[in-house]
Amino acid sequence: MSNTSFSVRGILPPIPTPFDTGGQVAYGALRENLQRWNAYDLAGYVVLGSNGEAAYLETDEKVRLLEAARAAIPAEKTLIAGTGCESTRATIALTQQAAAAGADAALVVTPNFYDGKMTPDALAAHYAAVADASPIPVLLYNVPKFTHVDMAATTVARAVPHPNIVGIKDSSGNITKLADTVRLAQAAEAGPFDALAGSAGFLFAGLAVGAVGGVVALANVAPQHCIDIYQLFLAGRWDEAAALQRRMVPVNTAITATYGVAGLKAALDMLGFYGGPVRAPLLDLGKEGCQALQQTLIDGGLL
Repeated sequence: MSNTSFSVRGILPPIPTPFDTGGQVAYGALRENLQRWNAYDLAGYVVLGSNGEAAYLETDEKVRLLEAARAAIPAEKTLIAGTGCESTRATIALTQQAAAAGADAALVVTPNFYDGKMTPDALAAHYAAVADASPIPVLLYNVPKFTHVDMAATTVARAVPHPNIVGIKDSSGNITKLADTVRLAQAAEAGPFDALAGSAGFLFAGLAVGAVGGVVALANVAPQHCIDIYQLFLAGRWDEAAALQRRMVPVNTAITATYGVAGLKAALDMLGFYGGPVRAPLLDLGKEGCQALQQTLIDGGLL
């Protein structure tokens, strides 16, 4: 178990996994995308998150992807690996492999297949066991849109005292709960526990209630805009931050709720990055969707 005082603040894109037309991981495209993103003042990257199609990757692919990403990411930028699996045993194994591949921390999504049985006791025991066995710090990942498991703030608070659990990415969009999570974490008077907004749709609002940054899909296609929202907020220029937040809402909605990973990858292609195809059973964005997405990027000032 790690005893680090790990803390992550700022903006991190949850990067998509690039595939070639044959369905294999395109490691060259991964390196090229990272080289472009590295030019921005991003705090780091999340690899193997929801936008990385982690659910469709095999274990050996995940490990190789992390190794390739680490080689292309400067040491001063944080690499957070998505290592959550359905069983505690598998999560521990992948977390240990991620650490060996060079990940700085693990992002562990709630198990969800038996969603009705993922009680506060079950989740608390799962995260404690993973944190005990992990050689790197652990962040919780709450994304009820995909998992149908929504951790309560009180459940998160039970994990806060563990010295190897250092934060949470909350993608629920429930600002009241995010504020309560921050409140309870501070009341625990444990080590550092960082709350990160899980979507750019509520980045400004999340910062306003105590989040210290965001793991946001929008940062893949508009990294500087996300960084600007964060930095304007820190500088107390809240009107400007809020105005930029509002301008980015349609773009963020398009690449998340409306079109999902296929839309994110299509947007990357339009912006000169490598997006490429999604992995089946997902479907690539069709012609009409691409046209609408392109107009959204134009309206947002990205094209």
